[in-house]
Amino acid sequence: LVSISTCGGEFFENPGFAEHFFLNSLFVSSNSRKLVNEGAGDYIPVFLSEIPLLFERNILPLDVAFVHVSPPDAHGYCSLGTSVDITRAAIGNAKHVVAQVNRCMPRTHGDGIFHISRFDAIVAVDDALPEIMPKAPDHASMQIGKYCAELIEDRSTIQVGIGHIPDAVLSCLHNHKDLGVHTEMFSDGMIPLVKEGVISNRFKKKHKGKLVTSFVLGTHELYSFVDNNPVISFLDIDYVNDTKVIRANPRAVSINSAIEIDLTGQVCSDSIGTYQFSGVGGQIDFMRGSALSDGGKPIIAISSTTGDGYSKIVPYLKQGSGVVTTRAHVHYVITEYGVADLFGKNLLQRANALRDIAHPSIREELDREIFSRFGKRSFRMQAGDH
Repeated sequence: LVSISTCGGEFFENPGFAEHFFLNSLFVSSNSRKLVNEGAGDYIPVFLSEIPLLFERNILPLDVAFVHVSPPDAHGYCSLGTSVDITRAAIGNAKHVVAQVNRCMPRTHGDGIFHISRFDAIVAVDDALPEIMPKAPDHASMQIGKYCAELIEDRSTIQVGIGHIPDAVLSCLHNHKDLGVHTEMFSDGMIPLVKEGVISNRFKKKHKGKLVTSFVLGTHELYSFVDNNPVISFLDIDYVNDTKVIRANPRAVSINSAIEIDLTGQVCSDSIGTYQFSGVGGQIDFMRGSALSDGGKPIIAISSTTGDGYSKIVPYLKQGSGVVTTRAHVHYVITEYGVADLFGKNLLQRANALRDIAHPSIREELDREIFSRFGKRSFRMQAGDH
Protein backbone atom coordinates (compact mmCIF):
# COMPACT_ATOMS: atom_id res chain seq x y z
CA LEU A 1 0.00 0.00 0.00
CA VAL A 2 1.38 3.41 -1.02
CA SER A 3 0.10 6.74 0.28
CA ILE A 4 1.08 10.28 1.24
CA SER A 5 -0.77 12.29 3.90
CA THR A 6 -3.91 10.59 5.14
CA CYS A 7 -6.81 11.58 7.40
CA GLY A 8 -8.98 9.37 9.59
CA GLY A 9 -7.87 6.38 11.63
CA GLU A 10 -10.34 3.58 11.16
CA PHE A 11 -8.51 1.85 8.30
CA PHE A 12 -5.03 1.90 9.83
CA GLU A 13 -6.33 1.06 13.32
CA ASN A 14 -8.00 -2.14 12.13
CA PRO A 15 -6.21 -4.99 13.96
CA GLY A 16 -6.05 -6.99 10.74
CA PHE A 17 -4.33 -4.27 8.73
CA ALA A 18 -0.80 -5.58 9.25
CA GLU A 19 -1.88 -9.08 8.25
CA HIS A 20 -2.92 -7.96 4.79
CA PHE A 21 -1.06 -4.73 4.02
CA PHE A 22 2.38 -3.19 4.33
CA LEU A 23 2.29 0.61 4.23
CA ASN A 24 4.96 2.37 2.17
CA SER A 25 4.36 5.93 3.28
CA LEU A 26 5.65 8.85 1.25
CA PHE A 27 4.69 11.27 4.04
CA VAL A 28 3.84 9.99 7.51
CA SER A 29 0.66 11.31 9.13
CA SER A 30 -0.58 11.09 12.71
CA ASN A 31 -2.80 8.12 11.86
CA SER A 32 0.04 6.11 10.30
CA ARG A 33 2.98 6.89 12.62
CA LYS A 34 2.41 3.85 14.79
CA LEU A 35 2.38 1.52 11.78
CA VAL A 36 5.50 3.01 10.23
CA ASN A 37 7.46 3.02 13.48
CA GLU A 38 6.39 -0.42 14.67
CA GLY A 39 7.10 -2.49 11.57
CA ALA A 40 3.79 -2.68 9.71
CA GLY A 41 5.07 -0.04 7.33
CA ASP A 42 8.03 2.08 6.39
CA TYR A 43 8.85 5.55 5.11
CA ILE A 44 10.30 6.50 1.73
CA PRO A 45 12.34 9.73 1.88
CA VAL A 46 11.55 11.67 -1.29
CA PHE A 47 10.85 15.21 -2.41
CA LEU A 48 7.14 15.71 -2.97
CA SER A 49 7.92 16.99 -6.47
CA GLU A 50 9.64 13.71 -7.39
CA ILE A 51 6.97 11.24 -6.28
CA PRO A 52 5.38 11.13 -9.76
CA LEU A 53 8.75 9.90 -11.08
CA LEU A 54 8.53 6.87 -8.79
CA PHE A 55 5.30 5.89 -10.54
CA GLU A 56 6.41 6.80 -14.06
CA ARG A 57 9.69 4.86 -13.80
CA ASN A 58 7.96 1.89 -12.18
CA ILE A 59 10.12 2.20 -9.08
CA LEU A 60 6.86 2.06 -7.13
CA PRO A 61 4.61 0.03 -9.46
CA LEU A 62 0.91 0.64 -8.93
CA ASP A 63 -1.51 -2.19 -9.56
CA VAL A 64 -4.59 -0.25 -8.43
CA ALA A 65 -5.09 3.45 -7.73
CA PHE A 66 -7.98 4.34 -5.41
CA VAL A 67 -9.02 7.95 -6.01
CA HIS A 68 -11.68 10.27 -4.62
CA VAL A 69 -13.59 12.39 -7.16
CA SER A 70 -16.56 14.68 -7.57
CA PRO A 71 -19.67 13.55 -9.45
CA PRO A 72 -19.40 13.92 -13.24
CA ASP A 73 -20.64 17.10 -14.86
CA ALA A 74 -23.02 17.26 -17.82
CA HIS A 75 -20.16 16.21 -20.11
CA GLY A 76 -19.10 13.25 -17.99
CA TYR A 77 -16.01 14.84 -16.39
CA CYS A 78 -15.12 14.33 -12.72
CA SER A 79 -12.75 16.44 -10.65
CA LEU A 80 -10.10 15.26 -8.20
CA GLY A 81 -11.38 18.04 -5.99
CA THR A 82 -9.26 18.79 -2.94
CA SER A 83 -6.26 16.67 -3.92
CA VAL A 84 -4.53 16.71 -7.30
CA ASP A 85 -0.97 16.45 -5.87
CA ILE A 86 0.33 12.94 -6.78
CA THR A 87 -3.12 11.55 -7.61
CA ARG A 88 -2.99 12.54 -11.25
CA ALA A 89 0.30 10.71 -11.67
CA ALA A 90 -1.15 7.65 -9.93
CA ILE A 91 -4.09 7.59 -12.35
CA GLY A 92 -1.72 7.86 -15.29
CA ASN A 93 0.46 4.95 -14.20
CA ALA A 94 -1.75 2.44 -12.35
CA LYS A 95 -2.94 -0.72 -14.12
CA HIS A 96 -6.44 -0.18 -12.75
CA VAL A 97 -8.17 2.90 -11.33
CA VAL A 98 -11.06 2.72 -8.88
CA ALA A 99 -12.92 5.99 -8.30
CA GLN A 100 -14.97 6.81 -5.24
CA VAL A 101 -17.54 9.31 -6.52
CA ASN A 102 -18.65 11.54 -3.67
CA ARG A 103 -21.21 14.32 -4.01
CA CYS A 104 -19.47 16.06 -1.08
CA MET A 105 -16.23 16.41 -3.06
CA PRO A 106 -15.90 19.94 -4.47
CA ARG A 107 -15.30 20.48 -8.15
CA THR A 108 -12.00 22.29 -8.65
CA HIS A 109 -10.25 23.80 -11.66
CA GLY A 110 -6.87 22.79 -13.03
CA ASP A 111 -5.15 19.48 -13.77
CA GLY A 112 -7.55 17.22 -11.88
CA ILE A 113 -10.25 16.73 -14.55
CA PHE A 114 -10.91 13.19 -15.81
CA HIS A 115 -13.72 11.72 -17.88
CA ILE A 116 -15.65 9.08 -16.00
CA SER A 117 -14.72 6.55 -18.70
CA ARG A 118 -11.11 6.75 -17.46
CA PHE A 119 -12.03 4.75 -14.36
CA ASP A 120 -12.17 0.96 -14.36
CA ALA A 121 -14.62 0.82 -11.46
CA ILE A 122 -16.82 3.32 -9.66
CA VAL A 123 -18.17 3.36 -6.11
CA ALA A 124 -20.79 5.97 -5.23
CA VAL A 125 -20.74 7.43 -1.70
CA ASP A 126 -22.19 10.38 0.17
CA ASP A 127 -19.55 10.97 2.83
CA ALA A 128 -18.55 14.23 4.47
CA LEU A 129 -14.90 15.08 3.83
CA PRO A 130 -12.51 14.87 6.80
CA GLU A 131 -12.04 18.25 8.44
CA ILE A 132 -9.13 19.82 10.27
CA MET A 133 -10.47 22.50 12.59
CA PRO A 134 -8.21 25.53 13.04
CA LYS A 135 -7.15 26.50 16.56
CA ALA A 136 -6.47 30.02 17.74
CA PRO A 137 -2.73 30.77 17.50
CA ASP A 138 -1.01 31.18 20.86
CA HIS A 139 1.09 34.18 21.86
CA ALA A 140 4.36 32.70 20.57
CA SER A 141 2.82 31.86 17.19
CA MET A 142 1.40 35.36 16.85
CA GLN A 143 4.79 36.90 17.58
CA ILE A 144 6.37 34.63 14.96
CA GLY A 145 3.61 35.63 12.55
CA LYS A 146 4.42 39.31 13.07
CA TYR A 147 8.12 38.76 12.39
CA CYS A 148 7.30 36.81 9.23
CA ALA A 149 4.85 39.48 8.05
CA GLU A 150 7.55 42.13 8.44
CA LEU A 151 9.72 40.23 5.95
CA ILE A 152 6.91 39.86 3.41
CA GLU A 153 6.74 42.79 1.02
CA ASP A 154 3.70 43.89 -0.94
CA ARG A 155 3.38 41.97 -4.24
CA SER A 156 5.22 38.97 -2.81
CA THR A 157 4.18 35.44 -3.78
CA ILE A 158 3.82 33.33 -0.66
CA GLN A 159 3.85 29.66 0.26
CA VAL A 160 2.39 28.62 3.62
CA GLY A 161 0.88 25.41 4.91
CA ILE A 162 -1.37 24.43 7.78
CA GLY A 163 -1.03 24.88 11.54
CA HIS A 164 -0.66 27.48 14.29
CA ILE A 165 2.23 29.38 12.74
CA PRO A 166 0.92 29.50 9.13
CA ASP A 167 -2.44 30.70 10.46
CA ALA A 168 -0.69 33.32 12.58
CA VAL A 169 1.35 34.54 9.60
CA LEU A 170 -1.77 34.87 7.46
CA SER A 171 -3.60 36.74 10.21
CA CYS A 172 -0.82 39.33 10.22
CA LEU A 173 -1.06 40.10 6.49
CA HIS A 174 -4.33 42.05 6.36
CA ASN A 175 -2.54 45.37 5.73
CA HIS A 176 -0.48 43.99 2.84
CA LYS A 177 -1.32 44.64 -0.79
CA ASP A 178 -1.48 42.51 -3.92
CA LEU A 179 0.03 39.32 -2.57
CA GLY A 180 0.18 36.23 -4.73
CA VAL A 181 0.00 32.58 -3.74
CA HIS A 182 1.94 29.66 -5.17
CA THR A 183 1.87 26.88 -2.59
CA GLU A 184 1.68 23.10 -2.45
CA MET A 185 -1.28 23.34 -0.06
CA PHE A 186 -3.31 25.78 1.99
CA SER A 187 -6.03 25.83 4.62
CA ASP A 188 -8.79 28.10 5.95
CA GLY A 189 -6.50 30.97 6.93
CA MET A 190 -6.13 31.94 3.28
CA ILE A 191 -9.86 32.61 2.74
CA PRO A 192 -10.20 36.06 4.39
CA LEU A 193 -7.17 37.43 2.54
CA VAL A 194 -8.63 36.38 -0.81
CA LYS A 195 -12.04 37.81 0.02
CA GLU A 196 -10.52 41.11 1.19
CA GLY A 197 -8.39 41.46 -1.94
CA VAL A 198 -5.10 41.27 -0.02
CA ILE A 199 -4.34 38.23 -2.18
CA SER A 200 -4.94 39.37 -5.74
CA ASN A 201 -2.24 37.42 -7.64
CA ARG A 202 -2.03 40.44 -9.97
CA PHE A 203 1.75 40.70 -10.00
CA LYS A 204 2.76 37.07 -10.38
CA LYS A 205 4.69 36.17 -13.52
CA LYS A 206 3.47 32.57 -13.43
CA HIS A 207 -0.31 32.13 -13.46
CA LYS A 208 -1.12 35.79 -13.04
CA GLY A 209 -4.50 36.23 -11.39
CA LYS A 210 -4.59 32.63 -10.17
CA LEU A 211 -4.01 31.16 -6.73
CA VAL A 212 -1.96 28.03 -7.43
CA THR A 213 -2.00 24.99 -5.17
CA SER A 214 -1.92 21.20 -5.41
CA PHE A 215 -4.17 20.24 -2.50
CA VAL A 216 -6.14 21.72 0.39
CA LEU A 217 -7.02 20.51 3.86
CA GLY A 218 -9.30 22.24 6.34
CA THR A 219 -12.95 22.75 7.14
CA HIS A 220 -16.19 22.55 5.20
CA GLU A 221 -15.89 26.31 4.66
CA LEU A 222 -12.63 25.76 2.80
CA TYR A 223 -14.09 23.00 0.64
CA SER A 224 -17.02 25.27 -0.25
CA PHE A 225 -14.59 28.09 -1.02
CA VAL A 226 -12.64 26.07 -3.60
CA ASP A 227 -15.75 24.52 -5.15
CA ASN A 228 -16.00 25.68 -8.77
CA ASN A 229 -13.79 28.69 -7.93
CA PRO A 230 -12.09 29.75 -11.18
CA VAL A 231 -9.47 31.80 -9.33
CA ILE A 232 -7.92 28.68 -7.78
CA SER A 233 -5.86 26.29 -9.92
CA PHE A 234 -5.10 22.81 -8.59
CA LEU A 235 -2.03 21.64 -10.50
CA ASP A 236 0.29 18.62 -10.61
CA ILE A 237 2.73 18.48 -7.70
CA ASP A 238 5.74 17.96 -9.98
CA TYR A 239 4.89 21.31 -11.55
CA VAL A 240 3.81 23.26 -8.49
CA ASN A 241 6.92 22.23 -6.56
CA ASP A 242 9.34 22.63 -9.45
CA THR A 243 12.01 25.10 -8.33
CA LYS A 244 12.07 26.60 -11.85
CA VAL A 245 8.39 27.46 -11.52
CA ILE A 246 8.66 28.71 -7.93
CA ARG A 247 11.59 31.01 -8.70
CA ALA A 248 9.83 32.48 -11.74
CA ASN A 249 7.64 34.58 -9.45
CA PRO A 250 9.50 37.56 -7.97
CA ARG A 251 9.62 37.99 -4.19
CA ALA A 252 8.70 34.37 -3.55
CA VAL A 253 8.48 33.78 0.20
CA SER A 254 8.32 30.26 1.61
CA ILE A 255 7.45 29.63 5.26
CA ASN A 256 8.21 26.18 6.62
CA SER A 257 8.61 24.56 10.01
CA ALA A 258 11.07 22.28 11.78
CA ILE A 259 11.35 19.83 14.65
CA GLU A 260 14.95 20.78 15.49
CA ILE A 261 17.65 23.10 14.20
CA ASP A 262 21.26 22.71 15.26
CA LEU A 263 23.65 25.59 15.88
CA THR A 264 25.01 25.45 12.33
CA GLY A 265 21.56 25.72 10.76
CA GLN A 266 20.86 22.09 9.86
CA VAL A 267 17.10 21.54 9.84
CA CYS A 268 15.38 18.32 10.88
CA SER A 269 11.70 18.50 10.07
CA ASP A 270 10.64 14.88 9.52
CA SER A 271 11.83 12.82 12.49
CA ILE A 272 12.47 12.85 16.22
CA GLY A 273 15.70 10.93 16.38
CA THR A 274 14.92 7.64 14.64
CA TYR A 275 11.16 8.04 15.20
CA GLN A 276 9.58 8.91 11.86
CA PHE A 277 7.18 11.79 12.48
CA SER A 278 6.29 13.16 9.03
CA GLY A 279 8.25 13.45 5.79
CA VAL A 280 10.46 15.54 3.53
CA GLY A 281 7.43 16.88 1.69
CA GLY A 282 7.96 20.04 -0.30
CA GLN A 283 10.09 21.96 2.17
CA ILE A 284 13.33 21.87 0.22
CA ASP A 285 11.51 22.49 -3.09
CA PHE A 286 10.16 25.78 -1.79
CA MET A 287 13.19 26.73 0.30
CA ARG A 288 15.40 26.49 -2.77
CA GLY A 289 12.87 27.92 -5.21
CA SER A 290 12.25 31.02 -3.09
CA ALA A 291 15.97 31.51 -2.47
CA LEU A 292 16.52 31.64 -6.25
CA SER A 293 13.58 34.00 -6.81
CA ASP A 294 14.32 37.68 -7.46
CA GLY A 295 13.93 39.16 -3.98
CA GLY A 296 12.80 35.83 -2.57
CA LYS A 297 13.02 34.79 1.08
CA PRO A 298 13.11 31.22 2.41
CA ILE A 299 11.97 31.15 6.05
CA ILE A 300 12.03 28.45 8.73
CA ALA A 301 9.54 29.54 11.40
CA ILE A 302 9.36 27.65 14.70
CA SER A 303 8.42 28.20 18.31
CA SER A 304 11.54 28.20 20.46
CA THR A 305 10.42 25.19 22.50
CA THR A 306 8.27 22.10 22.17
CA GLY A 307 5.02 21.69 24.10
CA ASP A 308 7.05 19.84 26.73
CA GLY A 309 9.47 22.73 27.10
CA TYR A 310 12.44 21.30 25.19
CA SER A 311 14.45 23.69 23.03
CA LYS A 312 14.08 23.34 19.27
CA ILE A 313 17.43 25.07 18.78
CA VAL A 314 20.00 22.54 19.89
CA PRO A 315 23.79 22.06 19.81
CA TYR A 316 23.41 18.81 17.88
CA LEU A 317 20.47 17.07 16.25
CA LYS A 318 19.26 13.95 18.01
CA GLN A 319 21.04 10.77 16.97
CA GLY A 320 19.25 9.28 13.99
CA SER A 321 17.54 12.53 12.97
CA GLY A 322 17.26 13.26 9.27
CA VAL A 323 18.50 16.53 7.81
CA VAL A 324 15.74 17.70 5.49
CA THR A 325 17.07 21.19 4.76
CA THR A 326 20.83 21.62 4.76
CA ARG A 327 22.55 24.56 6.40
CA ALA A 328 23.49 25.86 2.96
CA HIS A 329 19.81 26.16 2.06
CA VAL A 330 18.77 28.02 5.20
CA HIS A 331 18.43 31.80 5.12
CA TYR A 332 15.97 33.09 7.72
CA VAL A 333 15.10 31.34 10.98
CA ILE A 334 12.36 32.92 13.08
CA THR A 335 11.17 32.20 16.61
CA GLU A 336 9.04 34.31 18.95
CA TYR A 337 12.33 35.86 20.11
CA GLY A 338 13.43 37.29 16.79
CA VAL A 339 14.85 36.74 13.32
CA ALA A 340 18.21 35.13 12.52
CA ASP A 341 19.47 35.77 8.99
CA LEU A 342 22.03 33.01 8.40
CA PHE A 343 22.75 33.61 4.72
CA GLY A 344 26.45 34.31 4.17
CA LYS A 345 27.37 33.82 7.82
CA ASN A 346 30.12 31.50 8.98
CA LEU A 347 29.51 28.71 11.48
CA LEU A 348 30.28 30.79 14.57
CA GLN A 349 28.16 33.69 13.39
CA ARG A 350 25.30 31.30 12.73
CA ALA A 351 25.61 29.76 16.18
CA ASN A 352 25.51 33.17 17.84
CA ALA A 353 22.53 34.30 15.75
CA LEU A 354 20.56 31.15 16.57
CA ARG A 355 21.44 31.37 20.27
CA ASP A 356 20.01 34.90 20.31
CA ILE A 357 16.57 33.70 19.17
CA ALA A 358 16.50 30.57 21.33
CA HIS A 359 14.43 30.45 24.51
CA PRO A 360 16.20 32.44 27.26
CA SER A 361 16.34 29.38 29.49
CA ILE A 362 18.60 27.54 27.04
CA ARG A 363 20.93 30.35 25.98
CA GLU A 364 23.52 29.78 28.71
CA GLU A 365 23.79 26.13 27.75
CA LEU A 366 24.13 27.09 24.09
CA ASP A 367 26.86 29.58 25.03
CA ARG A 368 28.82 26.78 26.68
CA GLU A 369 28.42 24.61 23.60
CA ILE A 370 29.55 27.46 21.36
CA PHE A 371 32.66 28.00 23.48
CA SER A 372 33.35 24.26 23.54
CA ARG A 373 33.22 24.14 19.76
CA PHE A 374 34.81 27.45 18.78
CA GLY A 375 36.98 28.23 21.81
CA LYS A 376 38.33 31.73 22.43
CA ARG A 377 37.32 32.67 18.91
CA SER A 378 33.73 32.88 20.15
CA PHE A 379 34.61 35.68 22.60
CA ARG A 380 36.42 37.68 19.92
CA MET A 381 33.42 37.36 17.65
CA GLN A 382 31.07 38.58 20.36
CA ALA A 383 33.38 41.53 20.93
CA GLY A 384 33.02 42.51 17.29
CA ASP A 385 36.29 41.10 15.94
CA HIS A 386 35.04 39.68 12.62
